Amino acid sequence: MPLSLTPTFRDALAAADRPLAGIWVCSGSPLVAEICAGGGLDWLLIDMEHSPNGLEGVLAQLQAVAAYPSTPVVRVPIGDVVTLKQVLDTGAQNILVPMVSSAEQARDLVAAVRYPPRGVRGVGSALARSGRWNRVDGYLQDGDAHVSLFVQVENVEGVAAAADIAAVDGVDGVFVGPSDLAASMGLLGQQTHPDVVAAVHRAFDAVRGAGKPVGVNAFDPAAAQAYLDAGAAFVLVGADVALLARGSEALAARWVPTAADADRAGY
Repeated sequence: MPLSLTPTFRDALAAADRPLAGIWVCSGSPLVAEICAGGGLDWLLIDMEHSPNGLEGVLAQLQAVAAYPSTPVVRVPIGDVVTLKQVLDTGAQNILVPMVSSAEQARDLVAAVRYPPRGVRGVGSALARSGRWNRVDGYLQDGDAHVSLFVQVENVEGVAAAADIAAVDGVDGVFVGPSDLAASMGLLGQQTHPDVVAAVHRAFDAVRGAGKPVGVNAFDPAAAQAYLDAGAAFVLVGADVALLARGSEALAARWVPTAADADRAGY
């Protein structure tokens, strides 16, 4: 029986009449991913870069969230051809690649997620969840329509090249990472420093000037709202592990007399 795939994150952004708010899923747990998917947010970022997620874990989380309207995006740990091929074959339709600093790098990534002759993606959909084991009619011919590619600008070189990166055909949007950007500017841990915010805004202007949607990570509500007001089309406003950490600390502060108060980093 022929099957249909869900719309991509590119499609969701194009159809939206407001910015899309999402949550970072870092726990590696399909159960937690499913809980987050049912929470009402627009999208989920399943992270392989800073989280204990391998291919099997990503597959299980994609399966767990498939019944919900939240759109899953998978951040790969590195933008190499083999990793992208394997993640796409798990059925991930939406990819975010970290640390993209040049248009040349972006063009290589576009090629990695497209089949020949437009790219170099290996052909294995008949064996994989990506094409539902040959149950999606025309998957190979229509592969580009089923995959969206987003790249992450998160250092000073990336900000300087943001316009060229966003202009690459096949890059569907750019996500700005203030944490690593702050570190690259010598301001480690200072995501809301005025110089970092100004650099984020420069990236926003460059990406939007190229006609592409731009997003940002901002766990602080005031920072998130300010970035939305500045034109962010999508934003991450929290993470599963951060919610659990802060929530358990709040319980301890309420019920354990010896629990010490401590300021926590916003990321």
